[in-house]
Amino acid sequence: MISSPSGPLDFSGVRLAYDTVAEDYATYFPDTRAEALLDLAMIDAFSEAVMASDDPRVLDAGCGAGRMSRYLAERGCLVQGVDLSSSMVAMARRDHRDLVFTVGSLTDLPYPDEQFAGVMLWYSIIHTPPAGHARIFAEATRVLRPAGHLLVGFQAGEGTRDVSAAYRQFGHEVQLERYLYTADQVASEIEAAGLREVCRLVRRAQGRERDDQAVLLAKAD
Repeated sequence: MISSPSGPLDFSGVRLAYDTVAEDYATYFPDTRAEALLDLAMIDAFSEAVMASDDPRVLDAGCGAGRMSRYLAERGCLVQGVDLSSSMVAMARRDHRDLVFTVGSLTDLPYPDEQFAGVMLWYSIIHTPPAGHARIFAEATRVLRPAGHLLVGFQAGEGTRDVSAAYRQFGHEVQLERYLYTADQVASEIEAAGLREVCRLVRRAQGRERDDQAVLLAKAD
């Protein structure tokens, strides 16, 4: 747990929810078909920046069942994944046997300083309230090498969404909500962690999406 002005933040509910839905999640989200082409273009820009380094190791932080780890690996990145949910990590190991996945928290990454040329937080901050972001971005910055890149994807806006109903159709009774953040808000938090914004994408909701989507690319000095 990490501290906030109102007390410690407890991620056990998020862990339990994803442990419960992991197998169905891996089945219904096996690849990048949920991403728009614009989203993938930002990931491609990130991977190209990482591949320009001599040692293109990338951390997929909040990797879930490993679908985005596979996408990065297909572009030449040397990917490792970490996720809070042991069941999601089990799915990632099952479906992507050539990649390395570890159980761990984004607020206390199990890696030494300056380990990676890139860190990707692909919709990994959405279940964390604002008080937890400083620690997540501080950890991402810690494990980045100088001139390394950070990519953050999230739903854009304000307020919260109850996403429990999305899993009831698969027979899972879980409690799970996600937080909306503006691109300016996340950019400010990233800069406070010592990174410099390179570019951003904010696009309107498409298909079954309820909210706008945002992606920020930043770089360590």
